[in-house]
Amino acid sequence: MSRFPQVTAFSGDADTIRVVGHRGARGILPENSLIGFDFALSIGVDLLEFDVLLTRDDIPVITHNHEFHDSAVRGPDGAFLNGEHSRVASLTISEIERLDIGRLNTETEYGRRFPDQAQMDGVRVPRLSELLQLVSQPRYASACLMLELKSDPDLAHDAAARERIVSVVCDEVHRAGMADRTLLHSFDWALLAECRRQAPDIPLSFLTQLQENEHDAGEDSSIFVTPDFGNPDTSVPDEVSKAGGSLWCPHFTELDENSLAHARELGLAVAVWTVNDPDDIEAMIDLKVDAIVTDYPGRVQQRLSERGFCWRR
Repeated sequence: MSRFPQVTAFSGDADTIRVVGHRGARGILPENSLIGFDFALSIGVDLLEFDVLLTRDDIPVITHNHEFHDSAVRGPDGAFLNGEHSRVASLTISEIERLDIGRLNTETEYGRRFPDQAQMDGVRVPRLSELLQLVSQPRYASACLMLELKSDPDLAHDAAARERIVSVVCDEVHRAGMADRTLLHSFDWALLAECRRQAPDIPLSFLTQLQENEHDAGEDSSIFVTPDFGNPDTSVPDEVSKAGGSLWCPHFTELDENSLAHARELGLAVAVWTVNDPDDIEAMIDLKVDAIVTDYPGRVQQRLSERGFCWRR
């Protein structure tokens, strides 16, 4: 058994497959929002996946893309952004807190991807500290976090930039007393190596995506920062284990029985991303993965329940 309790929280067993709320519950509530995180927790989904970037004044905020897009962000005037998109790293926290992420722009391809998402006003980009405060409440004592550190392709060879984001984020996690309930998670393995150096007390979750997989519309692609495992002789679980990983998080289309079994032989927990379609959910339940990362946690809960699985111990 892992010495890290948060890895155990993401690990299933014969009767249990974990459910991870992807960016909260993106399919039905604004992504990476406090209201989305609180909803997922309130329905018994104790595991949250989310993305962290730094502002110009080095405040960790929870948002996915390096630029704010017109697909899901409105300015202080209430209109969706237009023209040149501002980078998160170029804005101060006070500037970012004036933006509203509560609605999707259905004129964009990304905005049309989630037709069931509630449309809200007054939803702000949260600080990492706000989510840490939320999950520190006694009612959410079993919650654990899959904190994805976002790597800027423009700074891929900037060691100082890697050191800064890891230092700032890990300091915040430690100050909140949440190190034993957090996984550090990334496609950028160099970034994870820096995490291992600075915060050896927090386990690592290695995201992978094959180079030939298409990136999702309206989202920054990980292809530019993730290692290329195109060689058929390469064992991804072996590489994750050698890099010091506790959890392997492949795209669900890249997992089969053999790679799952080998990962488990190496002592890795396996969480698959991002599984939304009912048939794909069924396939991952058939494989008996440890955890399913999903935009629709209720949908996964329903199918687990129908098949006699738990998602919490």
